[in-house]
Amino acid sequence: MNSVKPMKPGKKKASKNEAAKGGANTPMMRHYLQLKEENPDAILLYRCGDFYELFFQDAVTASRELDITLTSRDRTSEEPVPMAGVPYHAVNQYISRLIDKGYKVAICEQMEDPKLAKGMVKRDIAQVITPGIVMDPENLDATSNNYLLSIAPAKDGKGFGLGVVDVSTGEFRCAHLPDEASLRIECAKLAPREVLVPESLRASEAWKAWFPFDALPLANFRLDQSFDEHRSLTRLKEHFQTETLAGFGVDGIPTALAASGALLEYIQETQRQEARNLLSLRPYRLDEFMVLDETAKRNLELERTLIDGRRKGSLLGLMDQSVTALGSRTLRSWINYPLCSVEPILDRQEVVSYLVRHPVSLEHLRDILRGVADLQRLGSRVALLRASPRDMVSLRDSLDHLAMLVEQLDELGDTPLKRFVDGIDPMSDVFLDLDVALMDEPPQIITDGGMFKLGFNAELDELIDLATHGKDQILRLEAKEREKTGIPTLKVRYNRVFGYYLEVSKANADKVPSDWMRKQTLTNAERFINEELKDFEEKVLGATEKRNDLERKLFEELRARVALQIPRLFATADVVGNLDALQALAMLAVKNSYVCPEVNEGTLLSIEAGRHPVVEQTLTDDRFVPNDLYLDCENQQVMVITGPNMAGKSTVMRQAALIVLMAQMGSFVPARACTVGVVDRIFTRVGASDSLHRGLSTFMVEMTETANILHNATGRSLIVLDEIGRGTSTFDGLSIAWAVAEHLHDVIGAKTLFATHYHELTTLAERKARVQNFNIAVKEWMDHIVFLRKLVEGATNKSYGVKVGELAGLPKTVIDRAGMVLKRLERGEFFEPEAKPSAPATKQAASGQLSLFGPTIIEKERESRIDEALRNVDIDTLTPLEALNLVHHWKRTLNKH
Repeated sequence: MNSVKPMKPGKKKASKNEAAKGGANTPMMRHYLQLKEENPDAILLYRCGDFYELFFQDAVTASRELDITLTSRDRTSEEPVPMAGVPYHAVNQYISRLIDKGYKVAICEQMEDPKLAKGMVKRDIAQVITPGIVMDPENLDATSNNYLLSIAPAKDGKGFGLGVVDVSTGEFRCAHLPDEASLRIECAKLAPREVLVPESLRASEAWKAWFPFDALPLANFRLDQSFDEHRSLTRLKEHFQTETLAGFGVDGIPTALAASGALLEYIQETQRQEARNLLSLRPYRLDEFMVLDETAKRNLELERTLIDGRRKGSLLGLMDQSVTALGSRTLRSWINYPLCSVEPILDRQEVVSYLVRHPVSLEHLRDILRGVADLQRLGSRVALLRASPRDMVSLRDSLDHLAMLVEQLDELGDTPLKRFVDGIDPMSDVFLDLDVALMDEPPQIITDGGMFKLGFNAELDELIDLATHGKDQILRLEAKEREKTGIPTLKVRYNRVFGYYLEVSKANADKVPSDWMRKQTLTNAERFINEELKDFEEKVLGATEKRNDLERKLFEELRARVALQIPRLFATADVVGNLDALQALAMLAVKNSYVCPEVNEGTLLSIEAGRHPVVEQTLTDDRFVPNDLYLDCENQQVMVITGPNMAGKSTVMRQAALIVLMAQMGSFVPARACTVGVVDRIFTRVGASDSLHRGLSTFMVEMTETANILHNATGRSLIVLDEIGRGTSTFDGLSIAWAVAEHLHDVIGAKTLFATHYHELTTLAERKARVQNFNIAVKEWMDHIVFLRKLVEGATNKSYGVKVGELAGLPKTVIDRAGMVLKRLERGEFFEPEAKPSAPATKQAASGQLSLFGPTIIEKERESRIDEALRNVDIDTLTPLEALNLVHHWKRTLNKH
């Protein structure tokens, strides 16, 4: 999401005096300015007939942001008022564009019929739409949530309270986060559009550090008292109409309640009504799920690709085989929150396994689910009484498919899918109510009429008949009166002045019945009206208007009845979302030949013939080369992986991390066989990137990410390190990489994949029991290299950097020169800048830079220990046998590789 900014508070606002100077001192403009003062940080759309008008700075801003015409009110005035407008029937698209740019939009509606108004039409703010509070489906991504967060720092400085709401779906959650690092992780996962922050944090801008720099949400600074724990508790109890919140499981987390209460207050203020779609408050704990920080999400490309930020090419883009919006959002949540408990993982696997084994049932299930609309967002609009006639028809059709779904699941008998039957309520009573009432293709707007079927309401049927068949009734009445009076030229006519009338020629005036009332005398004719025509006139005139008014009333009554059943709908929506996500995992496994992993409480990670789930789908000419991988905490905890760039080190390591993540989602995985001991966190340190906005160089970013790993990893973590220490001098970089590897082995004990071009690190395997060397195999052939993409045991001492440079397209002169330099360096020679006679490689040490082909740090360390041992030998007391043993020991040490 792009960084969004609120309107700058320093911008000039029109005062009432300025309005008067501009010739805008009218009742309507005074009312406009009053509403603007009440909503200074929102763009005000003021309904005037068929348009929403904007004035003053709002008009200027809207003209610029929406590319609409800027005009003025009272052009003859010395200071005309800037004005712009948008048609009411297209307002949603304009609101959407303003919201996307980070603005709030206040909607002022006409609260009465202009035809019935006495004086100025009554108007008021109906709602304030903000980036975090959007209900219109046209302005929402169906596959992801639209979160609004509230963050309340604990009074004692120990942690934060977090409130999370998606007003469009009714999701309302809270948590206590122990520290700022945990808060940053949650903010990266949730990717909110808007956040509520205490006013006391405005000046420091400390809140910005909680979010990824390229995804800063709109910040609303609320009075600190809005986050008061007692005030929030009272507000929440009033909303849920309970004496206590113990039933929600939120006891003992007052900071989370403080944040949640502030959220509820803000929603009620902006929406000008109770948040009737927020039915419960669900607490959650971080230790229930695998921890994935912003760095891991980015490096593993879970939701967006690294290069262009697209969904296609990410893990989510691959895995989302769901057929409903409910399933898409559920799957996205599972990717961000993999499970850490074996039992629920196995529960998901059981359903996926059944569907994989029964592809026909899987297809039938998908066919039915395709007919289920977004029940959460539909339900929210119904609960808030904002659902349109087409929304209600969509709900009706979805309930029909839910009945089909329950029938299908029942027919499968005693299977793992049976558990979903009791959780899916097809709401047959609501379906019947909607089915009897609504047309299949009603209008979008409730004032347009044409929503209800014939037979639903007798009064409405009569109005519909009058409005649509009035002419036929007139002809019948005319024929009836001709026959009754014997006047063959009698006509029933209509004009705007006299309405309906019976016209009779002067010659037939004596045949007019005595109960007719004269309406007008013309030269050649007389016009009358009788009781029947008078009654007909009263019914026909305004029949359409009356019909529309009655339909609106009937629709509002119908919607209100359905709104009472929304708790049932939300409960069903959760179950349907889970079912769709599980069938998506099954379809993924069937399409790509995945296997069910064994997930347990152990520490083993064993992958046989594993593949990278995304990369294998993008290959066209080359066949993906699968690889085996084995890690545990007893024998092979750290794998030091060497090999040239482009050989596939990163692919092998990232695919291992993705396979673990997928397994803990409950998914099948791309491998021949797989065993996963549950991990609590996945850490990644991959590639080179700076963070200039935070004043961090590439190397500083690398060290910060490494420090995060060393401080937070546990023995149950999985760590992926792709190059450590490459952003500084060789001595410094190798020293840091060496120390990091030792710390991971000796202190943390986490399963680690450590790719490096520091070949000296391969000697760790001789010193550390649980370190093993591996490399990505390369074949040299006729002065060329062939990447075999195969992970094999053992170390390599070549990086083939010059060859990779050649593949990248470096000029031939550069490649040839680099080859010459490389050969001389490999012989221990040193190049002066002007190609002077070579000097011994040992001279390079004087510059403070390590010679990669002279004595290594390890060799120097051995020699240093021997030097120290020599200095400590007491020659006067040393026996010949002891001297011989010492020499033998030193020789073995020097010869050891």
